[in-house]
Amino acid sequence: MACLELKIVRMYLKRFSICSSLFFILFSCNRNDVELPYYNSPSFDPIFLNHDDSVEKLVSHKIEDFVLINEKGNYFGSKNLQGTIHVANFIFTSCTHICPKMTTNMVEVERKFKNNSDVNLVSFTVTPWLDSPDVLKRYKEEFTLNSKNWHFLTGEKNKIYTIARKSYFAEEEIGFTKDSADFLHTEHFLLVDKNFRIRGIYNGTLGLEMEQLIKDIDILKK
Repeated sequence: MACLELKIVRMYLKRFSICSSLFFILFSCNRNDVELPYYNSPSFDPIFLNHDDSVEKLVSHKIEDFVLINEKGNYFGSKNLQGTIHVANFIFTSCTHICPKMTTNMVEVERKFKNNSDVNLVSFTVTPWLDSPDVLKRYKEEFTLNSKNWHFLTGEKNKIYTIARKSYFAEEEIGFTKDSADFLHTEHFLLVDKNFRIRGIYNGTLGLEMEQLIKDIDILKK
């Protein structure tokens, strides 16, 4: 009798183990398909939408239209990013503090999506009076894989700083708005979807953050 009861217990434990494993697999799959949040303000409070929610009604913020100059000396702007996912950051080539690490980490993203027409990387210089197209071109050739989908942009300081602060909410402290005359220096990478809405913010000096960024790009691509 005891042996029979033991067999029954083992049978139920085995079934429970199988069910638990199936639940974990299903849960993991669902986690991979989770929609990324939207960000509507410099506070970066996440907005998660249900299937019945209207993106247009609940998420008003978009990256504004802009035109700057790329490392080739050509006009480049938001029109060139239409229909693609893009990652933006703000650097300057003479920076010896956080920018080298940011560029090294962005290269890992570049490596994953090298020359992928669905994904663009955009690095805005915050010292455009120093970083001419030629300087940016040399920097790109020396420190990146020189992919055609990574763009380095320069132009008028006021225009770049307005784009950074008003469109990308890029600052040293999230939600903190500086005067337009203040120097812009931030480690943030911003993930933007095909409709120019912000979907993620990451610390560009941390490798683990880049791993998450790559996963989030894959989610948007799906």
